Amino acid sequence: SLWKNRALLVNIRIHWKSVKITAPDEQFTRVGVQVLDRKDGSFLVRYRMYASYKNLKIEVKTGDKHVAKSPYILKGPVYHENCDCPQEESSAWLEEMNCPQIIPQIQRDLANFPIVDPDKIAEEIPQRFGQRQSLCHYTIKDNEVYIKTYGEHVGFRIFMDAILLSLTRKVKMPDVEFFVNLGDWPLEKRKSPQNLHPIFSWCGSSESKDIVMPTYDLTDSVLETMGRVSLDMMSVQANTGPSWEDKNTTAFWRGRDSRKERLELVKLSRKYPEIIDAAFTNFFFFKHDESLYGPIVKHISFFDFFKYKYQINIDGTVAAYRLPYLLAGNSVVLKQDSIYYEHFYNELQPWKHYIPFKGDLSDLLEKLQWAKEHDEEAKNIAKSGQEFARNNLMGDHIFCYYFKLFQEYASLQVSEPKIRDGMEKVQQPDDDLFPCTCHRKKAKDEL
Repeated sequence: SLWKNRALLVNIRIHWKSVKITAPDEQFTRVGVQVLDRKDGSFLVRYRMYASYKNLKIEVKTGDKHVAKSPYILKGPVYHENCDCPQEESSAWLEEMNCPQIIPQIQRDLANFPIVDPDKIAEEIPQRFGQRQSLCHYTIKDNEVYIKTYGEHVGFRIFMDAILLSLTRKVKMPDVEFFVNLGDWPLEKRKSPQNLHPIFSWCGSSESKDIVMPTYDLTDSVLETMGRVSLDMMSVQANTGPSWEDKNTTAFWRGRDSRKERLELVKLSRKYPEIIDAAFTNFFFFKHDESLYGPIVKHISFFDFFKYKYQINIDGTVAAYRLPYLLAGNSVVLKQDSIYYEHFYNELQPWKHYIPFKGDLSDLLEKLQWAKEHDEEAKNIAKSGQEFARNNLMGDHIFCYYFKLFQEYASLQVSEPKIRDGMEKVQQPDDDLFPCTCHRKKAKDEL
């Protein structure tokens, strides 16, 4: 059985005509289909289902002729995203999803916590962080999600609620109790290995011991692909701008003023406009001095970034969460050295997937000069970065990462996770126009 929006990779070098997805047993098929041309001889075909079906038939045609072994039959049942039908056996789900056995970043993060005592952390973490930080205290019990929030600014819980509910609809989650930091900065900064508190965060740093998850931005783009979001890891692949040879050779950056080095970058751009095109789209943190930083410019589509050959990635308040999308394009990324990292940074290699430059920007011009003088090597780095994104940062990888993280973390617990006082149940969405019948639940009920 499968679920919701999947991507099919079609490697063909023919004039593209059509992809059609239907449910053979149904009068109507409620499936949105999108063909994404990656401009390298391959196409991504993605589809989002709005109802569940027994089987799906996928026809790939050029003119009126089927391509390769088309039509393909996906034997179901095939469930849409909102269908609550978890696979009881997590090992079977992990296999179907081709999840890796080991994820090194998870191993590194959890090495700080040989054991986790849910009773102890349920008391200590709110005492230590609950007044000043925005936190969510979650318990997953019998595949239901419960929450208690701490702090004023807890709006970002929607991203965490959404991924947990989505996972519990797909697979039986382990019973687990944990705390999520909704703020930008990692929280656990104790140097001593004693009395460390396990806090899940969207961003890590070399100066903290938080347990890192895929960012809320990347997670949301996976859940809302072909829905609320237009920028995601698949759409970017069909919008990578001109070919390498036809790209503008000025380095490019747009963003807000969330870090001192960004101010320096814009000043550098004003000094060397033929080398760097960097400008602010808004001011929030610092005083806007137009004589120093130039006028605020209009936002442009992220896809238009790829008209430029060199993409500058520079920290914001923490890591700049645009890096996955920049890597997925076909421009080369120049990345600032930084203490901050997302869940995948430690698998990236400088000079293989990106060109590094110093945190204070002192060698940025030199690195840009190198890229211009070594065009073929820079092109290969861009290609390697793109391959990394395609092979490590797609939707399935994000689901795998979250599940493996909770599975490994749950195995460290030395007492039973509990639904604590003040927790409320996080409800599954009930606005489904086309309710599904879960064959697993039916079979279970008959036993």
